[in-house]
Amino acid sequence: MALFNTPAANPSSDEVISTQRRLEIFEDMYREYGSVYTRFEVVEFILDLSGYTSDKPLHKMNILEPSFGGGEFLLSIISRLFAAWRKTRKTDLTDVMGELSNAITAVELNRIAFQTTHERVVNLLKQEGLPEVDAISLANVWLIQDDFLTHELDRKFNFVVGNPPYIRQEAIPPQQLEDYRARYQTIYDRADIYIPFIEKSLLSLTICGRLGFICADRWIKNRYGQSLRDFIDANYHLKVYVDMMGTPAFHSAVTAYPAIFIISREKSGVTRVAHRPKINKDSLKTLANLLTGDTANNRKDGIYEINRVTNGTNPWLLSLPEQTELIRRLERDFVPLEQAGCKVGIGVATGADNVFISDYQSFDIEDSRKLPLVTTRDIMKGEIEWRGKGVINPFADDGQLVNLHDYPKLQKYLDSKREIITARHCVRKNLNNWYRTIDRIIPDLLSTPKLLIPDIKGYPNVVFEEGRLYPHHNLYYITSNEWDLKALQAVLLSSIAKLFIINYSTKMRGDYLRFQAQYLRRICIPNWANTSNILRKNLIDAANKRDVSACNRIVFELYDLSLNEQILIEEAVNNGA
Repeated sequence: MALFNTPAANPSSDEVISTQRRLEIFEDMYREYGSVYTRFEVVEFILDLSGYTSDKPLHKMNILEPSFGGGEFLLSIISRLFAAWRKTRKTDLTDVMGELSNAITAVELNRIAFQTTHERVVNLLKQEGLPEVDAISLANVWLIQDDFLTHELDRKFNFVVGNPPYIRQEAIPPQQLEDYRARYQTIYDRADIYIPFIEKSLLSLTICGRLGFICADRWIKNRYGQSLRDFIDANYHLKVYVDMMGTPAFHSAVTAYPAIFIISREKSGVTRVAHRPKINKDSLKTLANLLTGDTANNRKDGIYEINRVTNGTNPWLLSLPEQTELIRRLERDFVPLEQAGCKVGIGVATGADNVFISDYQSFDIEDSRKLPLVTTRDIMKGEIEWRGKGVINPFADDGQLVNLHDYPKLQKYLDSKREIITARHCVRKNLNNWYRTIDRIIPDLLSTPKLLIPDIKGYPNVVFEEGRLYPHHNLYYITSNEWDLKALQAVLLSSIAKLFIINYSTKMRGDYLRFQAQYLRRICIPNWANTSNILRKNLIDAANKRDVSACNRIVFELYDLSLNEQILIEEAVNNGA
């Protein structure tokens, strides 16, 4: 199915979105952004994992494909259905409508994709030996052109499979998004559209029915996936999880890493896990047999089992069981950063950096209305090398916007950029506050010592800033009234911190990690009051030297890790868990 990543133009929130208008909007998105479809070998793999195999009486079961796009899943489903059905007959293919009309339900919103795939289905049915009139009739019954999220299904299904659409909320008409939110409990925060697709698909399963999807893996870790994770934990069993990171699972490249998951409507239990399989027919067939067989805890085949992967709203930990157990042990014995007297935040987002950010010295506005700004480029070498940027501060100390009449230079400058500033999405909500930055600037943060951490990195780059610069939004910061920040820097430079980030962060292309606030807050540390003076001194010395080996050695002592635990951490960090 299609993967969309760029917002489309939305109609007014007051516009009544008819079904036909929704079709037109989504068709525009198809034409503008294209579609990404699943490779045939991967489709077959998912059907095998789901148990939709021709050795079963598939004509007595039913399967749902909620967003069939170009028909990759649908055509394989039909081939398997006919292979199973033929085993019950000799040559007579009469009463095809009576026996097969309920076997498949497939939904697609886009009219062009629907018509193209409808033709492919009719041609395949004719190849299976059906007269054209029966092929068309059966295709007309199976295929539905509608929005899956609002379409009323009239039955439950033994199987639901596919590749749900990946569409950001910004690309969905506001009124339509409001309707989705009213219908689906798992749409939380900035959830992508595949989240309610998964919820509705799971609700469509019969008892012991199985869902087999391939889609972006971000929801298993990210904040916006927590409601869906909780929903699955309470009602379903994550049977199989296959990490497809870096594999050619689709016919074209995608920005998000995908995963395959098989979820059944039954009591939760052990999850079988595999990572980065080879994408060829024979390898995937063998792997499917291993993952669905009687035993699957076979490390030489790259398969292992984990108990309790689903755990309420918590991110899913899918590393080797011993690594997961170590994480759990550290979480029991220590406390998250913000419970240890630290605060995690993110720098200022302006919505128009080319207006609000410029050279500090030459910025021709009042001195009191500009702050020296630190960005990712300023800390690339592990220490501050300020490049002289500054950011406009339109806020007074009380948090309210300043009166521009009191600052004529600032007013003149902002008026000259008014067209750019008012084009920002945040301004549409309140035209009176047209010159505010997206995030409120907190003046005290400028003079507060802090640790700075860039978001996307292959390793922790933690830099001490003594309290002279204000952080940009591409930097996360940590402050503390309890921990010595230099000592904390040593902890965050160590393999312990990276272990937490590897397990809790989503990965980006190139195996880069996300050092976002939601993941940094997961790092567990000792209380500063319980840290000996000698360890405090050694931590500070190691941080000052940026000696990562020394940081590891001292931090391992701080956490009282056994030799086996130290080895396990180093292996996890070196192998990317």
